[in-house]
Amino acid sequence: MGGTPYDLAVDSGGDQFPVTGSAPRLSWKTPEDSPAGYELEATIDGVLQPAATTEMRLYVPWPWRTLRSRQRIQWRVRAAASGDWSGWSGFETGLLEPDWTGAWISPVEPEDPGYGRRPAYLLSTTFDLPGAVESARLYATALGVYTAALNGERAGTAELSPGSTSYDHTLYAQAFDVTSSLIPGRNRLDLELSDGWYRGQVGAFRLPAGWGTTLGARAELHIELRDGTRRVIGTDGTWTSAPSCTVRADLMDGQTVDFSLPEVHPVQALVGVVDAPPIDWSPAPPVRVIDSRLPEHTHEIRPGVWVVDFGQNASGWIRLEDLGSEGTRTVIEYGEHLGPDGDLSTSHLDSHRPGEPARIFSQRDEVTAGPVPAVFEPRHTVHGFQYVRISREGGALDPSALSMQVVHSDLRRTGEFSCSNEDLNRLHSAGEWSFLGNAVDVPTDCPTRERLAWTGDYQVFISTATRLRDVLGFSRKWLRSVRDDQLEDGRIANFSPDGRRIKNNLDDQFAMMTGSAGWGDAIAAVPWALYEAYGDKAVLAENWEAMDRWVRWALEKARTTRHHARAQLAPEPEPFEEFLWDGTFHWGEWTEPKKRDADGNLIDPVQDNPMAWFMEDKGEVGTAYLYRSAATLSRTAQVLGRTEDAARYADIAESVRQAWQGTYLRADGNTAMDSQASYVRALSFGLLPDEARGPAADRLVELIRSEDVHLGTGFLSTGDLLPVLVEAGREDVAYELLLQRSSPSWLYMVDKGATTIWESWEGIDDEGNAHESLNHYSKGTVLRFLHEYTLGLRQDSGSVAWRSIVIAPTPGHGLTWAQGSHQTPNGTIRVHWQLEGEKLRIDADIPAETTARVVFPDGTEYTAGPGRYLAARSISSTGNHPTYAGTTS
Repeated sequence: MGGTPYDLAVDSGGDQFPVTGSAPRLSWKTPEDSPAGYELEATIDGVLQPAATTEMRLYVPWPWRTLRSRQRIQWRVRAAASGDWSGWSGFETGLLEPDWTGAWISPVEPEDPGYGRRPAYLLSTTFDLPGAVESARLYATALGVYTAALNGERAGTAELSPGSTSYDHTLYAQAFDVTSSLIPGRNRLDLELSDGWYRGQVGAFRLPAGWGTTLGARAELHIELRDGTRRVIGTDGTWTSAPSCTVRADLMDGQTVDFSLPEVHPVQALVGVVDAPPIDWSPAPPVRVIDSRLPEHTHEIRPGVWVVDFGQNASGWIRLEDLGSEGTRTVIEYGEHLGPDGDLSTSHLDSHRPGEPARIFSQRDEVTAGPVPAVFEPRHTVHGFQYVRISREGGALDPSALSMQVVHSDLRRTGEFSCSNEDLNRLHSAGEWSFLGNAVDVPTDCPTRERLAWTGDYQVFISTATRLRDVLGFSRKWLRSVRDDQLEDGRIANFSPDGRRIKNNLDDQFAMMTGSAGWGDAIAAVPWALYEAYGDKAVLAENWEAMDRWVRWALEKARTTRHHARAQLAPEPEPFEEFLWDGTFHWGEWTEPKKRDADGNLIDPVQDNPMAWFMEDKGEVGTAYLYRSAATLSRTAQVLGRTEDAARYADIAESVRQAWQGTYLRADGNTAMDSQASYVRALSFGLLPDEARGPAADRLVELIRSEDVHLGTGFLSTGDLLPVLVEAGREDVAYELLLQRSSPSWLYMVDKGATTIWESWEGIDDEGNAHESLNHYSKGTVLRFLHEYTLGLRQDSGSVAWRSIVIAPTPGHGLTWAQGSHQTPNGTIRVHWQLEGEKLRIDADIPAETTARVVFPDGTEYTAGPGRYLAARSISSTGNHPTYAGTTS
């Protein structure tokens, strides 16, 4: 008999309750190893359904009839027919596309002050109810960002709805329980609508998003009265339009609210003037206010101007409860750095394009107090900041009325880590905060300057993200935008959702920089990492066509193009060069530590000689990623039962590997690039013949030593550097790098007070000046090393969904203990190890349906199954036996 199932879930998002489409999938955990099947029960709108059975436990297809709009479901499960039933779990179906009756309405905009300066508009209606309300649901979406309120009370807790998508193909709606907001008699429903991601500013140079020129909203309020009657209030020609008191609203620049404005007479809203894609329901959790932080320090730097430090760099906004007397104007400027003078400094976030004036960075909110006390909370924008500068003429500032609202996607925590080295704990915290600050509905590169969901960033970070949070639904949502933005020829856009719409603007200069290795390869790497972490085959199936198109495009470019330098050296290509991807643009390793000139100034090749950087041969990177993606497609095809595709891509991968070796592996065993990154990539991707792996690792160590034990890797390979060293038996070098305190290093950031990961290794220099973004999570891939090697918890080779794990701690450089956990699809794994004199003690909890290999530093290995595992072994000699090794339930 199995134990009672727990942690029941459906694969969908939702604010106050899960909301699905017509065919959700069901998952749960079991406290004991797999029983002989499961029995499920469900009620749909209170009607009990016939019992269903399944052998599966994860992503079980909906076993009853297809669901219809607005149905309410309760379900439970038990092991076979004799176990105890789980508790009931509930969800609802959303208002499905064919059943929407509300029209698309739009505000009347008498003038256009231009993107970044437009106001928000109120779309409103009033209606009468004859009696008390039993239940009410509001379904809404928009082209733009909207907030909804009934009788002045906000609907739900979701922020920045409907979220960031590629609006030409995909649009999600939200469902809200508004039962308690309705009253008998006259009621009012308001939708406040602003530009948002739809037509606001995009990227470092604040260009307008190209999804559309006219805002739109669609909503339906479904009301069940206690007398049994029903009402539906939908958007239509009776709704009105008026400017709101939000006189400026932009996601990037900020929001201005004037509570002193007189009420404006509304006019009839426009109907049917926008085109929108079909409405769907998101698999991702919503963006929410996750936390509220009070100021840690407030300093009045001059009369009427205060600088406030919240102690943590994050994404969100300020909530201000004391606005002063009527007419008082308060300006709030946001940033992530204080200059040497103690004032807010944002010049490091200015955007520079060679040959053009700088784009001056700004995040600025303003509020003017009205005659009635109000709270300022700018929910039509979002900022990246640790500090704010508040200016208010002729008034005081009460710090207790001020708080930072931390805003990001509500991702469930799945991983924890701590150890005896407090600096590494601070580094882990910074990496986690950096990811969360960039998880505002999509995985962005920074929450300040660009806020673009660059494919390369998430490609390098996805395996770390799965260790920290449940990112399956979040990532599936984003991957849909990646597919939506894919160019007709198969290229993957540099970032998605792509508000610049490069797929429709192929004459744009940026189109020439689309299709880069390591960036476009996200379409292969991210689905595979999700499958490995969660065991969800659907994420592979829904991305297969896009994966295949991408790799076929890259193979065609490898076959038909050559880098000009190679063509000059050898007009006739070698036969293997048809698998060498060097003839198109690649970003390359990106952000390797900068060299210094004779005067000690950092050299920036992109800014100093952009054409030379653009034309540089980066075929080593391109060919390496072509090999990895082709190999990934082979494995993906095998999982999906596409036998011929699996064999074809396996052959292609081997041909690419041989081409890489023939071009970039020299006779002496060194790589042609002879850089730290090239050896890390070669070792991590499996590009080298077996006999070359040892010499490659030795050469990597030589290069690290030649830099006085500093890393020289950049964007793409830093996350694999320390794991490669440990796997090569050089954990000593790995820990020397990890604990290095001078730049470039992780602890240099920690010593400089970083609470998030920097874009540049020298984000704050010795003079206290900032450079580039201070919240850029890609270098936070080091957190994966802390989990997988310092703690020692990782999946075994070939394992999926954590069915087979390795517990292999790597103590190093003074570490005396580490502990952590990971919530897997099977349950929570907990590991704690501690050095006690010459003995290493390991204490682990292993969940059901999970087997473990426990490996001590001397290579001694034990097998453990579900339950408690306790063992100790001397680490001073390889001949000792453990004092205890075993598993207890």
